[in-house]
Amino acid sequence: MSVPWEEYFQLILEEKLLAERPPVREDGYISHASQLLEKKREMVEMEEALQAKKEEFQVKMSALKQRREALDQKEDALKESMVRFDKFLKDTEAKKSRALRRAEEGRQTASQKEAEVAALKEELKGLIQRKEQLEQQLHKYRPFAQYLEQVVAQSEQFQEIPELMARFSGLSETRAILTEHEQALHKAVEDARAELLKLVEEKNDEILHQNNHVADLQVRLEEVRTQALQWESKWVHIQNTAAQKTLLLGQIKMAALNLFQIVCKQKKEVPTLAVEDTEGQLEQVQQFFQDLSATLAKLHQGEPGPSAADH
Repeated sequence: MSVPWEEYFQLILEEKLLAERPPVREDGYISHASQLLEKKREMVEMEEALQAKKEEFQVKMSALKQRREALDQKEDALKESMVRFDKFLKDTEAKKSRALRRAEEGRQTASQKEAEVAALKEELKGLIQRKEQLEQQLHKYRPFAQYLEQVVAQSEQFQEIPELMARFSGLSETRAILTEHEQALHKAVEDARAELLKLVEEKNDEILHQNNHVADLQVRLEEVRTQALQWESKWVHIQNTAAQKTLLLGQIKMAALNLFQIVCKQKKEVPTLAVEDTEGQLEQVQQFFQDLSATLAKLHQGEPGPSAADH
C-alpha cells in the first residue's frame, strides 16, 4: 500500500513511539525513531534561537532609531546655529573641524551598524544552512513511514491515518510560524540596511552643504580682504596728502614770519608777537601795507603826510 503521509510521519514519530513500543525484534526501527525525536528537538531549539535573534534585532533596531532621532536633533541644532553666524569669521576653522569630526563619527557609526547587519545576516545564513541539514537528515528517514503504519495498526491512541493527519496539521502550523519568523527576520535585516544607507546618504549631503557654505564664506573673506587693502591704500594717500599740506603750511608760516620780520625791521620795531602767531603776523603785515598804500596815495596828491616809518 502506498503512503501519502510521509511528511506527517516524520514529525509525529515522537507521539507514536510514546504511545506504544514496537516489538523487540524491531530494535533497529526504535533507534531510528529516537533519532527522529532528537531532530525534532533540534528544530524546536532552532525556533527558539530564531525568536531570540529576532528580539535581539528588534532591540538593535530601537537603538538605531534613537540614534537617528539624536542625529536629527543635532541637525536642527546646527541649522539654528547658522542664524547666529556674526562671529563666524573668527572661528571658521574651529567650526569646520567640529563638522568634519561629527561627520567622521557618523561614518564610523554607519560602518559599525553595517558590520552588525552583516553579522546578523551571516548568523541567519548559518541557521538556514542548519535547517537545510536537518531537513536532509529527515529525508533519509522517510523509509520508516511503513513502520509507522504498523505502529498505527498496533496503537491504541490513533485508530486511523486521518487522526495522524490532524495531529500533523498542528505541527505544520508550528512549522509555518517558524518560516514566518525567518522571513520576518530577513525582511527586518533588509529594512535595517536600507535605513542605514539612507542615513549615510543624508550625512554625506550635510557634509557637502557645509563644505559649500565654507567656500562661500571664504569668498566673502577674500572680498573683505580686498576692501581692506583698498582702504589701506586710501589711508596712505590721505597721509601723504596731509604731509604735503603740512609742509605747505609750514612754508606759508615761514613766509609770513619773514614778511613780519621785514615789516618790523622797516618800522624799526622789535617783534612782539610769538613765532607761532601766524595770523597776528599776517594782520601786522596787512596793516603795514595798508598804511604804506595810504601814504603813497597822499604823496601822489601832493599832500604831506606821515611816513610809513612813523607808524
